[in-house]
Amino acid sequence: MSDSPSLRMKWNEIKQSHQEEDCFVPRNDDKKNLLIVFIKNIRLGKVKTRLAKSIGDENAFQVYKHLVEITEKVTEEINTEKRIYFSDVIIEEKWPKTAKFVQKGADLGQKMQNSVQKGLDDGFEKIILIGSDLPDISPQIIQQGFNALNKNSVVFGPATDGGYYLIGLTQPHHFIFEDKPWSKPNLLETTLSELQEKNIPYSLLEELNDIDTVEDLRKSSLNEVFHL
Repeated sequence: MSDSPSLRMKWNEIKQSHQEEDCFVPRNDDKKNLLIVFIKNIRLGKVKTRLAKSIGDENAFQVYKHLVEITEKVTEEINTEKRIYFSDVIIEEKWPKTAKFVQKGADLGQKMQNSVQKGLDDGFEKIILIGSDLPDISPQIIQQGFNALNKNSVVFGPATDGGYYLIGLTQPHHFIFEDKPWSKPNLLETTLSELQEKNIPYSLLEELNDIDTVEDLRKSSLNEVFHL
């Protein structure tokens, strides 16, 4: 992602504001909050295909399986309504006693928009959506996302590759999901520029490394697990 002065200044202001916040317990009892988790069905040769080009299908399969386990464990610590969206088919063994759906839409943006819109239509007021390829995701970061929505209608968790690992909304803002450069290094910058043009305030959480390539893996805590 390019490093424009206005974006970097905003980013630093938001990060500084979070550093000044008091510590909190990762607990969320608000029945109007919804956490959405997007999951790819764990199938050999079908997950982490960019990573698999470097480490092979079997290793990529094991890495993603581990990432999903991390995501499940972390999200279970958040005491709020959850919905799990699988890419192809629902796996009942994952996230027991949690509402599960299959993602619907022509592309990632449409799939996310549909899941968020359903949550808003069902009466939820603050919605956080995360993926499942983050070794360092935590209950605290997710809770920070919900907290940020008390001030602004949009929050992002920036990823080191120029995208984002978390998005939170209190309003539809459909344009966020339309005609965007998905999986490109300018995704977040493009989205933030559009929000600025529309004078819609937003918050940014801390930057995290999601796992898409072998370089991402080697820079992450998972490198000690897999030694690849």
